[in-house]
Amino acid sequence: MTKKQKIILIGLVLIVLFVLFLPKILHNSQNAQVCFRENCFYAELAMTDAQRTKGLMYIEHLDENKGMLFIFDEENIYPFWMKNTLIPLDMIWISKNNEVVFIEKNALPCQENICYNIEPNRPAIYMLEINAGMVDKMGISLGDLIILKNI
Repeated sequence: MTKKQKIILIGLVLIVLFVLFLPKILHNSQNAQVCFRENCFYAELAMTDAQRTKGLMYIEHLDENKGMLFIFDEENIYPFWMKNTLIPLDMIWISKNNEVVFIEKNALPCQENICYNIEPNRPAIYMLEINAGMVDKMGISLGDLIILKNI
């Protein structure tokens, strides 16, 4: 094999690896399923401080069956705000026992200089963000138990 053929072969291998791993590099996240009875959401996981800080900022569209599940290291009171969030959301705080402990329906994006904290009144270890209106559509309420898959 000539030197030129080796370089071409190495280049092709690098291109194949790039194509195979590019989606993983760009998205670099895990997904889980969060189910309320028979209704499930496919949720991107936010487990690191950086992922939790970014959340769903700048997202212009969220499919009806999609969301983001924030996972914390310990159960506590975790306030959220809608800074740089472009779509209204339903927010569901969930205890370590997988029980819905607080719901904020139709949380609206912050206005220019006004951005309020949404603070649950009970400790949680998870918080699920889904499209506004889905809590009512799916009949999700306080005390409901969830099933987590692929976590």
